[in-house]
Amino acid sequence: MSKRGLLHGEISNRIIGLFFQVYNELGPGFLEAVYANAMFVALTDAGLRVEREVPIAVYFRGRRVGIFRADAVVESVVLLEYKAGERLDPSCETQALNYLQGCYLELALLLHFGPRPVFKRLVMTNDRKLLPDP
Repeated sequence: MSKRGLLHGEISNRIIGLFFQVYNELGPGFLEAVYANAMFVALTDAGLRVEREVPIAVYFRGRRVGIFRADAVVESVVLLEYKAGERLDPSCETQALNYLQGCYLELALLLHFGPRPVFKRLVMTNDRKLLPDP
C-alpha cells in the first residue's frame, strides 16, 4: 500500500460494506441478477452514482477492438463484477483484470455472493496500459 492509501479507497470501502449488507440480508443461493438488483438499491440508497450494464470500449495498441458490458460502474471510477454460485472460479479474476486492461478504469471489485461472501480488489493503473489519449 502506498503512502496515499488505497486507490479510490473511500468509495471502494463503502461498496464493500454495502456488499456485506446485501449478502447478510439475502444470504446465498440467488441468481447473479438478484444480487445485481439488490446492490443497485443499496448503492443508490447510500447516495452513490451507479450505472448498470455499462458498455466499455476495449483498446489494443491504442485502437478500439471491442466492447464489453461491466455489471456496474460506481462514481465513474470503480468497476463492479458480480458473481454467484458455489465457488469463485480463478477465471473471474482474470476476466476483471482483462476489463481493466482494456479501458480507462483502474479499479475493479469482484464481488462473489457464494456460500461465503468474498471480494477481491483488483488494480491496474493506466500507466501500465496502451490506451489512446482520452
